[in-house]
Amino acid sequence: MFSYSSVSLFTLLCSALSYPSVFPTSNSTNSNSTKCRCFPGDDCWPSQEEWNNFNKTVGGKLIATVPIGSVCHNSDFGSFDEEACRTLQGHWPYPKTHFESSSSIMAPYFTNYSCNPFSKPDAQCTMGNYVSYAVNATGTEDYQDTIAFVRKHNIRMVIRNTGHDYLGKSTGAGALAIWTHHMKDMELIDYKSPSYTGKAMKMGAGVQVWESYKFTHDHGYTNVGGDCATVGVAGGYTQGGGHGPGASKFGPAADQALEWEVVTGTGEVLTANQEQNQDLYWALSGGGGGTYGVVSSLTVKVYPDLKSSAANLTFPFEGTNNESFWDAVETFIHESPSLMESGCFAIWSFDAKEGFRLWPTNCPGLPQADLQKILSPTLEKLRQHNISHKFMIDEFDTFYSSYQTFNARHEISTTIQGSRLIPRSVFDTNFTQLMSIYRHYVAAGLSVAATANNESMQNFPPTTNSVDPVRRQAVFNSMMSMPLHPTDHAINQARYAEMTNTYLPLLTNLTPGARAYMNEADYQQPDWQKVFYGENYARLLGVKDKYDPEGIFFAVTGVGSEQWFQDRDSRLCRVR
Repeated sequence: MFSYSSVSLFTLLCSALSYPSVFPTSNSTNSNSTKCRCFPGDDCWPSQEEWNNFNKTVGGKLIATVPIGSVCHNSDFGSFDEEACRTLQGHWPYPKTHFESSSSIMAPYFTNYSCNPFSKPDAQCTMGNYVSYAVNATGTEDYQDTIAFVRKHNIRMVIRNTGHDYLGKSTGAGALAIWTHHMKDMELIDYKSPSYTGKAMKMGAGVQVWESYKFTHDHGYTNVGGDCATVGVAGGYTQGGGHGPGASKFGPAADQALEWEVVTGTGEVLTANQEQNQDLYWALSGGGGGTYGVVSSLTVKVYPDLKSSAANLTFPFEGTNNESFWDAVETFIHESPSLMESGCFAIWSFDAKEGFRLWPTNCPGLPQADLQKILSPTLEKLRQHNISHKFMIDEFDTFYSSYQTFNARHEISTTIQGSRLIPRSVFDTNFTQLMSIYRHYVAAGLSVAATANNESMQNFPPTTNSVDPVRRQAVFNSMMSMPLHPTDHAINQARYAEMTNTYLPLLTNLTPGARAYMNEADYQQPDWQKVFYGENYARLLGVKDKYDPEGIFFAVTGVGSEQWFQDRDSRLCRVR
């Protein structure tokens, strides 16, 4: 981990905490009683003594946020440090920069650029939309103590692990965060219940995808996780459904969930599975993260490791005949259902700058020869058009070896995005129109990407989880993006408006009644209750109200979030 000089967040794990006065000015000094969450500067905000006492309660695990970008500014946090700033700027794209922080997030749009390391040294450096404090939690007692504190003082609470999310759920102005990142326990167990008997992995809330893959591999098994190695498994990933390299073979991550240990909004520690607290188990397994309770551990199915194949394919846009390029892209997309039906997962993208990239397709259990056959129509089309391309394919003894060799190393989100799940019916009735929309996006300067796996109910029997059945009809999740301006938040707001109001509706109109994957969507998605949760929403809201009656848990576009709004200072207030 690189150094942030004297403002390292981890030096703030002390018994006496001090806090610079760098919050946005509040609208009120009393937060309108109970209508709004108490905010820094309000009379109701805990005194320094109360924060110090709370820090003692949680064993010195309270961290006062210092934005990591403060080394690049002259502010109340300290003076501009040229060397530290240069180091930070160089490391800024890497997820580790942010998941080792108790406050930084991987989608900088949602910080409102309040302390941007790429702005000038004398530009603002304030708290903005960062959490005020975080508890470096190690167990359910820390959860309970934190929930009790926010209930007593009417403070906004945020659940965060890595800060990897595209919708701003893992941050919030004036909030106290439960930081689960260091809860890394993993064990292989023999699980026995009326619904499942077999090997399983129990993992803490801080375990990341790469850690889970390595653990199961080391024990001769494999598990379902995300494509991005740094994503937390037990948080919004699995709770939001969870697609990834094993999902076509074994089902999405939510289908793997056997048992959750969770602390509710009233501080009660519960076990939720198909026999106990079934409604909470159902909601947590696909109904969205950060809103029903805070998870301390998750137990999931594991599978015997198996041979796997994988492939990458790239070819350029520039220098390629326009119609030839699109003919090859169209061939690949048209054949993509065959990939999914063969148990493969794939990520591909294309734009005018980078051309087409399949990066990669992972196929647990599928021989290389079969994968080669599925990709042969696209490869033949490239040869017919004499398009220069790079193609790699291989077979491995284990899934983990395949994943380690072929999967791309992801950086943080520097795009403005929207998405739509594309159902199988589009391939039968509207494929030409879909490709026309993609051409329009590329001509307008957008990038198009897709994550694809087969969640079909025909392959997986109905389960007692809340993954929307309509979502399971999709072939892939289609995403479009524009670049994030590095320093101008107003420009980014305008681009997001364009995404929501101009570009996203093209796919929406093409796919009436379809859904969007809640973890990779436009945070301004209209009618998000239906688009993210489908017919399950009313039941999910009932579960939310039962286990979190005071609305302690809030997440952008999470179930029940329509009951709240963020005012001009990003203070969280009730709609009524």
